[in-house]
Amino acid sequence: MIKQNAAPRVGFVSLGCPKATVDSEHILTRLRAEGYVISPSYADSDLVVVNTCGFIDSAVAESLDAIGEALTENGKVIVTGCLGAKGDVVRQAHPKVLAVTGPHATDEVMEAVHAHLPRLHDPYSDLVPPQGIRLTPRHYAYVKISEGCNHRCTFCIIPSMRGDLVSRPVGDVMQEAQNLVNAGVKELLVISQDTSAYGVDVKYRTGFWGGKPLKTRMNELVQAMGELGVWVRLHYVYPYPHVDEVIPLMAEGKILPYLDIPFQHANTRILKLMKRPASSENVLQRIQQWRGICPDITLRSTFIVGFPGETEEEFEELLDFLEVAQLDRVGAFMYSPVEGAVANALPDHVPLEVQQERLGRLMQLQEEISAERLTAKIGKTLQVLIDEVDEEGAIGRSSADAPEIDGLVYIDNAQSLKVGEFVNVRVTSSDAHDLWAEPI
Repeated sequence: MIKQNAAPRVGFVSLGCPKATVDSEHILTRLRAEGYVISPSYADSDLVVVNTCGFIDSAVAESLDAIGEALTENGKVIVTGCLGAKGDVVRQAHPKVLAVTGPHATDEVMEAVHAHLPRLHDPYSDLVPPQGIRLTPRHYAYVKISEGCNHRCTFCIIPSMRGDLVSRPVGDVMQEAQNLVNAGVKELLVISQDTSAYGVDVKYRTGFWGGKPLKTRMNELVQAMGELGVWVRLHYVYPYPHVDEVIPLMAEGKILPYLDIPFQHANTRILKLMKRPASSENVLQRIQQWRGICPDITLRSTFIVGFPGETEEEFEELLDFLEVAQLDRVGAFMYSPVEGAVANALPDHVPLEVQQERLGRLMQLQEEISAERLTAKIGKTLQVLIDEVDEEGAIGRSSADAPEIDGLVYIDNAQSLKVGEFVNVRVTSSDAHDLWAEPI
């Protein structure tokens, strides 16, 4: 048992080549920097880290023997190194190990150490909680999984400001998500400049989380997040083909049936001028397929009206697309020149008054579509996450409602509910944007 206020003690066994030795040095440096004591014996250790080798059979046998000895003498063992990258070899031989990571995995080892042997609180340095300082309410949080963008949309200057795509290590993302959940967060909103491109820059490199390999890829990441027992909502998803793979996860209830895809337009010529995917027919087909797999999916998108050169016929094609697509949530914006954007140099800029008229027509159409889709929810039962409670009742959001950009669910006779609580409600009425309901 760890003595109260005593520095936690870690035993360490390092096997293998010089590269493994350097890995061990990095881990030991982190341990000491965080106040852990490196113990010379199994008996005096609160847990033991074994850095393994797996290059040849004799090295594998030596590593497995070392793990077994540590388990026998101490009982709490974290395994890292080359043998850890060889599938389930370690867990098959020693299922009682606390965690297994691959080589060069200092962060993952430290995550495992923190999980099983928390370091002492230092009132002089531990001024930031594990989940960090957040501006959102306690019950939901945004998780940014990458920075920058590889696309060169002609209306956008984000790459010039933030650079090309840089994906965060998958273990870091999952640790942040776990810290947030531990702090009481009930909804994780996954964001980036291009969420579906996560991992492209590192060729979907395999990382580790919870002692298991995990690809640096959107689909595997959100599936792992879905195992944390909270809502997981996807934003800013570029419509790559592999996005189709997350729809079954939504149908199975592992992540929220919600997809935010900024289509931007429907006309092929305008999409090409924007340097966006240019096939509205393919988009409509995919939407139909998604709804076939997950009928409850909520689709949100954004569009630009009045892009340079947009004709009346091309704008009406966008309206026709909305009629067929029947998207649940839509945001629309008039094209506005941004300093440095390539589209500024395009000919035939649309006059402001024409842009305003087109924006009004688009939003009027979408309001009618939204009202009809929300009317269809009357009488249905929804799970709602409560955002506010006052003397008049409660305000929450369903799986179809992202905070601050989508609709709300107003719940009567719900003063006893608490913010951050999930509740089942029956929808009683609706308008073009919101729902009204009663607790069940």
